[in-house]
Amino acid sequence: MSLKEKNARGPLVLLSINLFIIMVGIGLVIPILPFYVEMFNADAQILGMLIAVFSIMQFLFAPIWGRLSDRWGRKPMIIIGLIGFAAAEFVFAFASHLWMLFLSRILAGTFGSALMPTAMAYVADVTSQENRGKGMGMIGAAMGLGIVIGPGIGGWLAEFDLSYPFFFAGIAATIAAIVSMLVLPESLGKEKRSFIANETENQFVLMKKALCSPVGFLLILVFIMSFGLANFQSIFGYYTMERYNFSPKDVGLVILIVGIIGTIVQGVLVGRLINKFGEEKVLTGSLILSSIGFILMTTAPSFAWVLITTSLFYLGNSILRPALNTFISNLAGNKQGMVMGLNNSFMSLGNAVGPILAGMLFEWNIHIPYFFGAFIMIVGLVSTRIWITRRKLSDIES
Repeated sequence: MSLKEKNARGPLVLLSINLFIIMVGIGLVIPILPFYVEMFNADAQILGMLIAVFSIMQFLFAPIWGRLSDRWGRKPMIIIGLIGFAAAEFVFAFASHLWMLFLSRILAGTFGSALMPTAMAYVADVTSQENRGKGMGMIGAAMGLGIVIGPGIGGWLAEFDLSYPFFFAGIAATIAAIVSMLVLPESLGKEKRSFIANETENQFVLMKKALCSPVGFLLILVFIMSFGLANFQSIFGYYTMERYNFSPKDVGLVILIVGIIGTIVQGVLVGRLINKFGEEKVLTGSLILSSIGFILMTTAPSFAWVLITTSLFYLGNSILRPALNTFISNLAGNKQGMVMGLNNSFMSLGNAVGPILAGMLFEWNIHIPYFFGAFIMIVGLVSTRIWITRRKLSDIES
């Protein structure tokens, strides 16, 4: 490991803490949002819109933040993102009208989307290609832990007052912004920024170009991955309560256990797996695991088997995310921020489409969302094998 990478350990830890805070803030909304909506005499349709608007804003703004981080540096975007996210949480805590809830979710999606692409670009700045998988796994583990712990914190604090979780998230994000301002070093020197092209196209033009670029297929895989996870998570509670008569406590326990497993895998194993087998084999293996988990979930006869089959799916998804991010980063060249912003947009698009489609399919038959999720993962697997084969042939010919 180079001296540069040794010096990067501290910043990477701080970066992981920042992402952990953001994901806790996102996760704590899960058990509370229905009660907030009920306070304003709104219905399930409004609830769905509040969930969707967050992902839509992430979809729209992540590439913009990524390009700005390429032009002005990573640190300013990270600080702005944390401050904006904190403001969004305080707006939610003080909300007295329904429009304030929408304003909060719009702000949270807009500024929260600054963190992820910038953080992944930061990792690429301070790590070599050999150790990039380990760095991506580290921040992936922090995000996974945050989204698992968030609902628990939100549910516990809401026992005292529904607004307390949002005060907690707002204060934590404010502290993180101050610490980042004082301690976090800039990873992208001014001399490197001068070599980055000044992109002026709008996001949809950039997405079209990106799909035709070397990272295009990988961005489609990002959509498939996030669609699969959102499809799985959004309907899991309804599915287990209707089929197994699970209580909220049972559902929460399963999510907690599999979330911890996924976090450990991302933080400890992903970098080693990528170094040993390479991104291509890790991508293939993780898609196989996710597909098997989806299918076996429909055959699970007991709590223990639900836990095992769900763990298989989460294991595959936990490996897939950082492996994809590493592969994309290695192909992004000197446009790390912009490409990682597009990466986040495709992920947000999957997060928005997954729950909507899962809910529609669930109305037809409770098993269909999982069969369809497995089908999408298998399509991703077959497409990945074809893409890898063509890529190798292209390398041989050149």
